[in-house]
Amino acid sequence: MDETQLIKGIQQGDRKAFQILVENYQRMVVNTCLGIVHNKADAEDLAQDVFLEIFRNAENFRGEAKISTWLYRIATNRSLNFIRNNKRKRFFQSIEETFIGGRNRTNEISETPTDQPDRNITDQQRADMLYRAIDKLPEKQRTAFTLNKYEELPYQQIAEIMDISLASVESLIHRAKKNLQEQLLDCYKKKCV
Repeated sequence: MDETQLIKGIQQGDRKAFQILVENYQRMVVNTCLGIVHNKADAEDLAQDVFLEIFRNAENFRGEAKISTWLYRIATNRSLNFIRNNKRKRFFQSIEETFIGGRNRTNEISETPTDQPDRNITDQQRADMLYRAIDKLPEKQRTAFTLNKYEELPYQQIAEIMDISLASVESLIHRAKKNLQEQLLDCYKKKCV
């Protein structure tokens, strides 16, 4: 089934066509979301939202771009909205904790099965440091960088997804790399890890 038939099938409510779409693109959508939100469970939830949106709004697909471009765009937007909403929630939770106090707070211990605990902690710390640095990038830089480095998309496809020029993508990725280098170098000098 080619892309045109797939979309027509979904637009007509064909569950088999929708199932094929999910099977073909689920990994890509989850990985896109994961590259932005850095949490597998959240990425999987967001991917479900993306596919539900596709199913509900298939009639809006104009066919001007490939299905994968449409999916990347929706996954990126959903992930960025998720981050924005979580930042608001954390802000209000911190205000609540300041005024009400953390009376009902529970301590969480993350368990990581490992043979070399010290090494895995350091690796996890480095990954967390990188994710925090990426999260501090301006939204467009973060999006372009994530699509290029995590999803390995070519600049032209990123331009289509973000609806910007190729030169803008090149500039965003260049600035993102420079900002990340500065943040990580600063952290290295302060011996964050």
